[in-house]
Parts: sequence; C-alpha cells; structure tokens
Amino acid sequence: MKRTTGWYNNQLFPWVLPIVFIVLWQVLGQYQIITSTLLPTPLEVVQAAIRLFNTGELQEHVFISTQRALIGFFIGGIIGFVLGLFNGTILFSEKLTDTTIQMVRTIPHLALIPLVILWFGIGESAKVFLVAVGVMFPIYINTFNGIKNVDRRLIEMGSVYGLSKWNLFTNIILPGSLPSILVGIRYALGVMWMSLIVAETIGADSGIGFMATSAREFMQMDIVVLTIVLYAILGKLSDVIAKLFEQRLLKWNAAFNK
Repeated sequence: MKRTTGWYNNQLFPWVLPIVFIVLWQVLGQYQIITSTLLPTPLEVVQAAIRLFNTGELQEHVFISTQRALIGFFIGGIIGFVLGLFNGTILFSEKLTDTTIQMVRTIPHLALIPLVILWFGIGESAKVFLVAVGVMFPIYINTFNGIKNVDRRLIEMGSVYGLSKWNLFTNIILPGSLPSILVGIRYALGVMWMSLIVAETIGADSGIGFMATSAREFMQMDIVVLTIVLYAILGKLSDVIAKLFEQRLLKWNAAFNK
C-alpha cells in the first residue's frame, strides 16, 4: 500500500502532543491551578534532576536500575528464546512442555512476589528473577509462533534442494520467524521496566524505585515525578534501540524497509 506524504508525515509531528502536554502542565502549575504539592511543574522536575545529577545520585541510581533490568532481560530472554526454538522446531518438545508453559504464563508474574521474597529474600536475586520471569513469556510465545508460521512450502523447497537442517534453520526458519521474535523483544522490553518498577519497591536500597520510595516518604513530589519520567525515558530509549535493530535485521523485508 502506498504511504501518503502529507504535511504530518515527518519526524517532528509525533512530538507535538507531548510538547503541548508539557507546556499546558507548566502553565497550570505556574498559575497554581494545580498546586506543587499535588503535581510539581516540569521546571521543578528538571531542577530536581539537575540537583541530583550534581550530587551524582541520579547517575548511580539509573545505572543500578539499568543493570538489574539488562541482567534480568538477558536471562529471561535467553530462556524464552531457547524454549520457543525447541518447541517450534521439535514436536516432541512442544507436546511435552508447551501446555505447561502456557499454564504458567497465565499466572501474573508479579503475583509471585511473596513467594520470591521467601525464596530469595529482598536482595538483588529477587529483583532480577522477577524481571527475567516477566520478559521470558513474551519472547517465548513470539519465537514459538514465529517459527510455526514460517511458510512450510519454503522449508519443503529447501529440503528438496538438499539443505541440511542447520542450513534450513539459518537460511529459512530463523529469517522467517525474525519479525515475530523482534516484536516479542519490543514487548518484553516494556514488561522489563514494568517488572523492575515493582521489584525495586521490595526493600531496595538503590535504584530508581528506591528513589521514588524514599522521596514519597519525605513528600518530595518533584523527585517522585522525576522517577516516573526516568522510567518513561528509559522505556522509550530501549524501544528505539530495539526498533533500530529491527530495521537493520529486517532490511530484506519490504514491510520494515522504509
């Protein structure tokens, strides 16, 4: 389908609404229509960020949260990908484990918090575990479905031309399932930050969640809002990086080559 080339089809247009929202927020706060105790203005939030940046606290907490998120994402992502790979390509493995995985998947992973605290305490392991469980299922199910939906005629054609199983996988199955896998990764990145927000409220002594909890106790609303903004920025940044990988890895696909 041919894309329209209207005046709104540029990189700046999607930022119009966020900018309007921020300006409106600032004006309402500036004229005390919304009080600072209820919602600080964007300017006050920026000032809080500069203050924490100058003391080094901001960088330290962001680094620790990012580290926790990436470790959990890596562990959960690898497990989800391998399970999806095995169940998508080996019928015995699918029959043996897929039903069980789907049953476990329906349990909200944040409902495991009491059990996780009993297992791991309130240390780093509990936080990483929650993130890993959260990201595992989106990657699993998208890998599994991606492989299952690869055109069987292409696989049969590859077999007819004498491709080995490894070559079939690397030349047909993996490229064919890659769009679905990358969608799973983008979705899992959102789950990663959501899981981390909750995980960092479990007795954390560092990280963005700790900043939010600590600021809430001292009624520092500017820092509380700052932590929410930080999660939004980190979430958007990780999605942009995933999208760049998507465009690079799927150059061959006309739907992504724009």
